[in-house]
Amino acid sequence: MKFLGFSLRNQLFVAPMAGVTDRPFRQLCKQMGAGLAVSEMVTSNSLLHGSAKTQRRANHEGEVAPIVVQIAGANPAMMADAARYNVERGAQIIDINMGCPAKKICSVMAGSALLRDEALVAKILAAVVKAVPDTPVTLKIRTGWDRNHRNALSILRIAEDSGVKALAVHGRTRACGYGGQAEYETIRTIKAAASIPIIANGDIGSPEKAKFVLDTTRADAIMIGRAAQGRPWLFREIEHFLNTGTRLTPPRVNEIHQILLAHIEDLYLFYGSQAGVGIARKHVSWYTKGLLGSAAFRHMLNQLVTIEQQKQAIDAYFSALAEHNEHLPYHHVDPDGAGPDHVKLEELAA
Repeated sequence: MKFLGFSLRNQLFVAPMAGVTDRPFRQLCKQMGAGLAVSEMVTSNSLLHGSAKTQRRANHEGEVAPIVVQIAGANPAMMADAARYNVERGAQIIDINMGCPAKKICSVMAGSALLRDEALVAKILAAVVKAVPDTPVTLKIRTGWDRNHRNALSILRIAEDSGVKALAVHGRTRACGYGGQAEYETIRTIKAAASIPIIANGDIGSPEKAKFVLDTTRADAIMIGRAAQGRPWLFREIEHFLNTGTRLTPPRVNEIHQILLAHIEDLYLFYGSQAGVGIARKHVSWYTKGLLGSAAFRHMLNQLVTIEQQKQAIDAYFSALAEHNEHLPYHHVDPDGAGPDHVKLEELAA
């Protein structure tokens, strides 16, 4: 796929997720089939540019192009500064967050709260595009603030007039959070009116659903977020299905065991041993969610405090799984085929 001057493997994008899409996760998703991955959002507050967290988020060493950094904020000048700061540190595409529904983001009039102020949206977009004239700027939004105020088409026009090069749309309003069904018909309407690429986002958790969303919305690409947590191989499964119309054989236990070990090693290196153990813990929980015996394993894992303890526990758990199972043994798979990300919590108890 050609996208903003880059040749991508495919039209499957990793959605920006705070605390998730760090460099190790982005690199892993690209290795496992994603065509593009967006960083977790970076603050536009210039006072925080020197913080360890911000510097870590601006670390793209060894990352496969294109390097996409998402910035968030409500002050046009500060957003422009944030764009320049990240381009100077290797960003090849700047993405602007106007889709996050989190209260702590919306309470400072950033994220999806900006959808209520179209004049401010225009000022921010114009300032950022002007600040990085040689770098493509993209935008991520929701369909509106609430069901009575869906203004995505208006935001699209503002974005196009401002020089934004692509628009990602999560098919819900801010008020909907992550509840209800994604509005694919709304995204289709936006795509029909657009002169720039449109990326569809929301509730895509299986190869079949990915094809359905592409066919329904006619979007140029799809963006996958929560369903890829602990399941980065979802991208290769979708890629294979879109290319062949058939499903890949489910991953083998031994393969995922090695993928997980390599992932947490990257986390230890990226964050350091102490922080890395804590970050790895949540990823391991996502990888094992819904697997046989996983509830007891996760409870035990949460008590471990060293790298060696974590690795030994993971080895023991996956070795036990592999003794009786060639492929990952889940308690239950969603009828849509979306996998463990959609298993009800009460069905996960081992």
